[in-house]
Amino acid sequence: MAQKALDQEAFSCSVCLDLLKDPVTIPCGHSYCRNCVQQHWDQEDEKQLYSCPECRLSFSPRPALGKNIMLAAVVEQMKKTAPPAALCYAGPEDVSCDVCTGRKLRAVQSCLQCVASYCERHLQPHDEAAALKKHQLVAPSHRLQENICSQHDKVMDLFCRIDQQLLCSLCVDQHKGHVIVTSASERAQRQAELPVTRALLLQSVQDKETGLNRLQQEAQDIRSSAQTAVQRSNDSFRDMALLLEKRRSEVEQQIRSQEDTQLNRVQELQDQLQQDVRGLKRSLSELDTLEFTQDHNQFIQRYASLSSLTERIEPATFYAGDRGYFEEVTRAVSKLRDTLQLTLSPVQVLLPQPLISSREDFLQYSTEITLDPNTANHSMSLSDGNRRGTHLREDQSYPDLPDRFSHRCQVLSRESLTGRCYCEVEWNGGYVCIAVSYREIKRKGGGNKSRFGNNDKSWTLECERTGRSFRFNRVRTRVSGLDWSRIGVFLDHSAGVLAFYSVSESTMSLLHRVQTRFTQPLCIGLDLAYIGDTAHFPKLK
Repeated sequence: MAQKALDQEAFSCSVCLDLLKDPVTIPCGHSYCRNCVQQHWDQEDEKQLYSCPECRLSFSPRPALGKNIMLAAVVEQMKKTAPPAALCYAGPEDVSCDVCTGRKLRAVQSCLQCVASYCERHLQPHDEAAALKKHQLVAPSHRLQENICSQHDKVMDLFCRIDQQLLCSLCVDQHKGHVIVTSASERAQRQAELPVTRALLLQSVQDKETGLNRLQQEAQDIRSSAQTAVQRSNDSFRDMALLLEKRRSEVEQQIRSQEDTQLNRVQELQDQLQQDVRGLKRSLSELDTLEFTQDHNQFIQRYASLSSLTERIEPATFYAGDRGYFEEVTRAVSKLRDTLQLTLSPVQVLLPQPLISSREDFLQYSTEITLDPNTANHSMSLSDGNRRGTHLREDQSYPDLPDRFSHRCQVLSRESLTGRCYCEVEWNGGYVCIAVSYREIKRKGGGNKSRFGNNDKSWTLECERTGRSFRFNRVRTRVSGLDWSRIGVFLDHSAGVLAFYSVSESTMSLLHRVQTRFTQPLCIGLDLAYIGDTAHFPKLK
């Protein structure tokens, strides 16, 4: 094996470093490929002095080249037994033999103890020498230097399990008292864990792929649902456009019909007046003629007829109608337009939110609520950092402000709520109303406009000793659930969700849930009906 490798080097061209092709021998005795030496000498033609590429001996004139027949035969025999050059010499990406000189051969294995890589010929001592047979050979590697200790320049063949660090024999003193094993022992232990690790990784891959498939299906469902929604919305808007066009045509026809009726009335009046004008003009003409009549009897007779005509003349009064003929229908259409603008406000496209199933889930949206003294009724006392409200017999010395509730013992929170919010209310008394309200709710005067739950500005849960009920816009709904004195209020403003819960330390029970559309930020409110009623917003964080 070694002889073949040596023979191959001996019969290689020192210019191209490959087996000789069409070998020629020059006067100094060195042999080259015919093309290699000719190209070398072509570059020296200007000097007319030709040198040997290897020994640099010069010749002049340029020697004639003759084929070395014996060398050519040997090279041909070499080609039949030698492996292809591409399999022997190291390429740019290959690990080269650390022992080869000149053009290096490709390494076939690396030795972890020698920290070197060897071609097939230079690896032979590791197969034959007893001491070298114990060395660990691995596939050729560019990273052998990573096995050398940077501090002591020795092979790291030990491992500290405490510090999880590779060591050389001189590093051991720095790890006294630690569990130190050989690298081979540590590798064996870790390799024994590979099946378990592999199984975990495979399971994780399967889980992730399952999740990926589900997400792909979800994405497909979203695209399909979106396309269906677009189609249905287009159909709905098309139907609305057709309906509006139909109504527009009907209104136009009504207007034109009324136009014709009114114009006919006016035309009849015009014709009558024109006829009257012509008759009066004839009478004027006869009157003018009568003035110059010489016959007294004729004058008297004709004047009598003209005089009776003037007695029948009525004052010139006529009905001209209301000049704002079609203002009423214009106002009606404008009102319809304004209603449509309110109704056809931008549609919020909301995807389903993740379900909230436990109190811990709600608490991540907890919002601290404080009551606004500027809105509190005079009989409402605030305490505990404005987080507690109490209905007292005596009026409080609050200044009269536009925002203050004037009739019922009500108060609003300082905070304006949007997004997802959650708070809890502890209540005690005969009647405590927990409200969610727009800030624009009326504050002055009695009646429904300023009372929580009796208008379209507020939603309430009414808590009484006899039970609970939900109220909105004067409509009251009895609700059932566990009778706890703590109420949870959850708001998802963008999704239009409002929910009230009975809350204990570990349990929540849904009392009532509202699905609507909120158009403004919301506030929490309290309504305490009886003296002594209290409600408190505890801190949740």
